[in-house]
Amino acid sequence: MKVEQIYTGCLSQGAYFIESNGEAAVIDPLRDVSEYIKLAEKSNSKIKYVFETHFHADFVSGHLTLSKLTGATIVYGPKADPEFEAIIAEDNQVFNIGNATLTVIHTPGHTLESTSFLLKDESGKEHSIFTGDTLFLGDVGIPDVAQRYKGISKEELAGTIYDSVNNRIKPLPEGILVYPGHGAGSACGKNMMKETVDTLANQKKINYALNGTFTRNNFIKELTDELPEPPAYFPSNVKLNQQGYLDLDKIIKDSSKPLNIDEFKTLSKNVDTIILDVRHQDDFKDGYVPDSIFVGLRGGFAPWVGSVIKDVDQKILLVCENGQENEAITRLSRVGFDNVIGYLEGGFNSWKNSQEETQTIESISALNLEELVNNEISLIDVRACGERKSGYLNESFSIPLNSIESKFESIDKSKKHYIHCAGGYRSMIACSYLKQKGFQNLVDVKGGFASITKNTSLEILKEN
Repeated sequence: MKVEQIYTGCLSQGAYFIESNGEAAVIDPLRDVSEYIKLAEKSNSKIKYVFETHFHADFVSGHLTLSKLTGATIVYGPKADPEFEAIIAEDNQVFNIGNATLTVIHTPGHTLESTSFLLKDESGKEHSIFTGDTLFLGDVGIPDVAQRYKGISKEELAGTIYDSVNNRIKPLPEGILVYPGHGAGSACGKNMMKETVDTLANQKKINYALNGTFTRNNFIKELTDELPEPPAYFPSNVKLNQQGYLDLDKIIKDSSKPLNIDEFKTLSKNVDTIILDVRHQDDFKDGYVPDSIFVGLRGGFAPWVGSVIKDVDQKILLVCENGQENEAITRLSRVGFDNVIGYLEGGFNSWKNSQEETQTIESISALNLEELVNNEISLIDVRACGERKSGYLNESFSIPLNSIESKFESIDKSKKHYIHCAGGYRSMIACSYLKQKGFQNLVDVKGGFASITKNTSLEILKEN
């Protein structure tokens, strides 16, 4: 028996390939399914099942494509209601994969259909559990981040998570491995570990949901306190996963259109079109097509696109480095953004060499910032609230990047604002977004909070 985790850092997402005696199963695949097919070919096995732990909100799954290409049967747990052919398994139902088995363990709470899968090896010994978004390492999934069930409160869902984790997962043999659906960086939890696999025994020691730190009522309060609003694209992804979507090959074919400068300019003038620049932030700040929004491929690309572009049907024009067009289109499609209408042929250099107007973002070092702090400057921290708890600059105010769309109108356009994040990636996204909204006096702090703490003597405050 073989178990392989296919982890995608951009989405902090884990998919799984299980093989035994010529048969295979894939759990929670991404939309671009070539990796799973290659694994099946390499192991000389046939993909028999595609198991889905729930209707994902943070990415578009590859279940339909993988089923179409391989003939695999799609399997959901109890309470799922897909609008396509699939097995809706019963709790405790067993599926054979070669000489191994997967047992369905219904673990609702994150969503009502959330299900874990217990893997037993060829000898019948419990080997591992695939917990989806129910149990993470060091954390649990937050209650229903996208579907907002009518008549069910977040507190009721949190209580259901507590029951699922403690009644269905905690009693399992301590030696089994826990394979979660996500790791640190995902919006589906609040405080996940960076590791992507652990033993149940260790999680029972360190995970607050398993180690008896909280009573059920206190757990509910802890889990529902300061729950973030889900990104705007989450409900759309749930719908795509539940109802169906276009094949990725068609999306790439339709979207991969090189546009000359005149074609690009004409399309960019449409009010329903956004220019998305996916180059490195250092290249972007030195010059970009006016009104572009920056989200670089070298960072947490897809989720941040979804945070600053609210409509998955938004028409998008790409500015890429040469050869990165298909990568950008593929990674956008992972979160349901399928409406790329073309890319600038020759990249930004062709725009610049044609003497077209360009814009820049002012950027300063942490040392330069230190020299300015006593001048009562406006300092905006776009890190997440949890990051800010570990330390922040005096007089800075918090506008997390994932809420900038709803809060930018509270920022004074007449002032000059210095913007920082943890390392310099998100602050450039924020600068580009605000510039596109008409802000002119913006300065990016290069290297972010990490550089500030390392290279300056500025006072760092911590929350009590």
